[in-house]
Amino acid sequence: MPEYLAPGVYVEETSFPSKPIAGVPSGVAAFIGVVGEKTLLAAAHVLPPAGQPCLVTNFSEFTMQFGDTQAANLNLAHAVAGFFQNGGQRCWVSRVAAPKDLPGEAVFAALAAIDEIALVAAPGITTTAMHQALLDHCQACGDRFAILDGVRVPASPTAADICPAGRSEAGSYGAVYFPWLVVPDAGQPGGQAVVPPSGHVAGYYVQVDATHGLHKSPAGDVLHGVIGLESHLDKAQCDALNPQGIDVIADFNGAIRVWGARTLADDAHAEYRYVCVRRYMNTLRESIDKGTQWVAFEADSPLLRTRVVQSVDDFLMSEWRSGALLGTKPEQAFFVRCDATTTTAAAAGWIVLLVGVALVRPAEFLLFRLRCAVAA
Repeated sequence: MPEYLAPGVYVEETSFPSKPIAGVPSGVAAFIGVVGEKTLLAAAHVLPPAGQPCLVTNFSEFTMQFGDTQAANLNLAHAVAGFFQNGGQRCWVSRVAAPKDLPGEAVFAALAAIDEIALVAAPGITTTAMHQALLDHCQACGDRFAILDGVRVPASPTAADICPAGRSEAGSYGAVYFPWLVVPDAGQPGGQAVVPPSGHVAGYYVQVDATHGLHKSPAGDVLHGVIGLESHLDKAQCDALNPQGIDVIADFNGAIRVWGARTLADDAHAEYRYVCVRRYMNTLRESIDKGTQWVAFEADSPLLRTRVVQSVDDFLMSEWRSGALLGTKPEQAFFVRCDATTTTAAAAGWIVLLVGVALVRPAEFLLFRLRCAVAA
């Protein structure tokens, strides 16, 4: 500390021993759809260039750029509308001019450059190639999750009918929803339209994140703006589809609810079987990554490693207190290690941090055992 000789107020610059880590956004979505040059009714309107993502913060902004549900791609428009109806606040929309332009490597490259995106969907595009492209994109980025629409199939569908891509390692970065939704639409015959569920589900994800936290499964609540389902599955059908990673949307006496919360992870990656686990780990990893970028070019020393550990420890402590991690004590919920066991002398220029967390998992099944006592 400098020596001060005269009375007065002095200001010093200082730095905190550890730098705080903030959680990254988890509710920004990206939608990909087919909107051709001739789909707009207003001839003077100029569409955004194909492949260029456009930021949209409400449905009016979408219609100004891409047209409404009558003029633009029906599935894309209803998906964006459903996103905002169910809690979404911010999304990026990217169009291709024709189905032949899908999956669209340029589209995915442009979306990869937008760091805030956490959810990705291609409403109504249910080809195996598109499903796989969405999953591969999310796995490659490592910070986003794909919401897939199941294929529209006749009664008694199998998991392979709904999602031919099947379960895989990349499948842990996405979930598929079935059946399609019935929504009001004055411009369609009968005043209704059958639309894919991905947009409504994406908005519901955002709502659950905001009200309960990312560790809560996005399932069990009512979807807004939906009046019915294209098809109804009985309990036996749901029992067959749920273990295969098909998330069913069900009708409970007119209340349309998301009734599944599983990813398309295969058995080899069963630790990411649940949507909330994969999305939480995506966000946790990216938050720690961004929150420790200040370490680069710092002088490697025991003090630096202590500061890094303290930053991550403080962040995980707040996560535990919010209920996102298991354990009645912090040491049961997580650990952070950076010492001679993780960073050896041979790893010059590297600091290796080992982080372990015990995640909250959804309680999918509740069993009541009832015993009837009969008087002798």
